[in-house]
Amino acid sequence: MRLFQRSTHPALRGHNPIADALIYLVLTLLTIVSVAPIIHVFSVSLSNPNEAAQMGLMLWPKGFTPDSYLFVFKGPAVLRAYGVTAFITVVGTALNLLLTTTSAYVLSRSDLPGRGALTVFVVITMLFSAGIIPGYMLIRNLGLLDSVWAMILPGAVSAFNVILMRNFFQELPDSIIESARIDGASEMRILAQVVLPLSGPAIATVGLFYAVAHWNELFRGIFYITDPTKWPLQVLLRQVVVMADLTELGMSNRDMYGQLSVNQLTIRAATVMAAAIPIAALYPFLQRFFVKGIVLGAEKG
Repeated sequence: MRLFQRSTHPALRGHNPIADALIYLVLTLLTIVSVAPIIHVFSVSLSNPNEAAQMGLMLWPKGFTPDSYLFVFKGPAVLRAYGVTAFITVVGTALNLLLTTTSAYVLSRSDLPGRGALTVFVVITMLFSAGIIPGYMLIRNLGLLDSVWAMILPGAVSAFNVILMRNFFQELPDSIIESARIDGASEMRILAQVVLPLSGPAIATVGLFYAVAHWNELFRGIFYITDPTKWPLQVLLRQVVVMADLTELGMSNRDMYGQLSVNQLTIRAATVMAAAIPIAALYPFLQRFFVKGIVLGAEKG
């Protein structure tokens, strides 16, 4: 009888060298395609303007000089935009987490009357929105035009993140919450002292989602902010890179920057790197929480 004899066919074995080689080849090519543009921009930002203008793809600086970064950070525009972006990222993420955790905890309780209907209302907002014009009219009527709060309050709660956090809360043992209730703890105390300390990976994941969204804030900055002194970093980056307008960086005032060796190409590259490096440097420290939180929050609906 050979019904249960282990197959020797290569395709049915646990390890296929050819398939593994193809997978590694594809992953290597994708890595190169993803990383090469970043290396090119970084190299251009540290290169001599004449060398950068003559070269195509650059994988290392030519005629190394930090003048483009000195130009970018010597004026007030980039540092001011950093301040605006840091404010909306820190304050906005804190507000997001407060509202998201409280909303998700309520929806995770099985004894909540009408929980199913409330969850449906939350999910509907993921599929439909009022649109750009009603949103602009709302911000205008609230008096938030040209205010940094116009980039915080409209996105105070994300339905996707509420559902993700709710799923995580539902996985926590009910016995822990019931024990706290028997001891006389209020719902807010249960949330603050029992649920949240056990939800570190989910909170880190949702916080990372919110923080990255705030750091990359562009849409609301373009529509709601007309004062250049209140532009977030991404709006300034758009002005420099897409619109090729360097007046906010002081390009028109050459006396202010002395004899720095820069041109428009190297300045734009340095501005891109200045906007990308902080959040890219922070992500590796939060990556393990990001992956773990996504897996844990998706195991149960």
